[in-house]
Amino acid sequence: MAEALLSTPHLLGIKQVTAEDMETIFKTADGFKDVINRPIKKVPSLRDMTVANLFFENSTRTRISFELAEKRLSADIVNFSASTSSVKKGETLLDTVNNILAMKVDMVVMRHPHPGACVYLSRHIEAKIINAGDGAHEHPTQALLDCFSLREKFGHLKGLNVAIVGDILHSRVALSNIFALKKLGANVRVCGPPTLIPTFIKSLGVEVDYNLKSTLDWADAVNMLRIQLERQEIRYFPSLREYTMLYGLDRELLESLDKKLVVLHPGPINRGVEISSEVADHEQSIILDQVENGVAVRMAVLYLLAGSN
Repeated sequence: MAEALLSTPHLLGIKQVTAEDMETIFKTADGFKDVINRPIKKVPSLRDMTVANLFFENSTRTRISFELAEKRLSADIVNFSASTSSVKKGETLLDTVNNILAMKVDMVVMRHPHPGACVYLSRHIEAKIINAGDGAHEHPTQALLDCFSLREKFGHLKGLNVAIVGDILHSRVALSNIFALKKLGANVRVCGPPTLIPTFIKSLGVEVDYNLKSTLDWADAVNMLRIQLERQEIRYFPSLREYTMLYGLDRELLESLDKKLVVLHPGPINRGVEISSEVADHEQSIILDQVENGVAVRMAVLYLLAGSN
């Protein structure tokens, strides 16, 4: 596989990468997808590198996906969980990371509850930083795997109508997806209750709609986001039942459309709230493709950032 470098030494957010960077990641991920589908799924690309996974927030899918990507590339892995570390005793983020770097770590994959934590870290340490989600700010690898999955399904993103439905206000997935889709030439519309649509969103060049049916009629693909109750300090709508009635996607609604709408979801799925089980498992859903593609895309990001050494 030919080595191609990115324009940035870290992956802190989609806002910091170019459309050319994303295309490079996608082309590299194409090759790695072949790797993970063959009998011997490992390559020695990161054999001499150590990657630290620092998760200051709970995670299942993202953490497992990164670990699998790192193992497929033959990297040595250090796993860190804030809930079982000295962070509980008052140790600062910088002290924690410096202690890990003293163990000669080359790359850091970090999830943190505070927006900008990865940017802060990148200014203080030498290792490559990959943002695995920082608060309600960005989740760049999720946006990359979503766009890669759409590219795989449609063959292109330019001119594609993509809707993002749900809790836009608290979603780092929504923000990263908007940045990525717009840079790649897609048209983006967000939809949800007015209380969950941030006031600044139109400044990002997206359309806003509060009606799910009209949004789905417009879209070629829809990314259904979950309600992030853990980030909500007040009630933004009367009840989950009412939210589901107005913004939930069920099989009846999906099959009433005069087209084969492609359905995505970043997970975890709240079945029966934003999406029904029948839709999650429907032939028009590419949710399991997203999961598989997540490993290939994260392998590509790790490989390309390591190559910038």
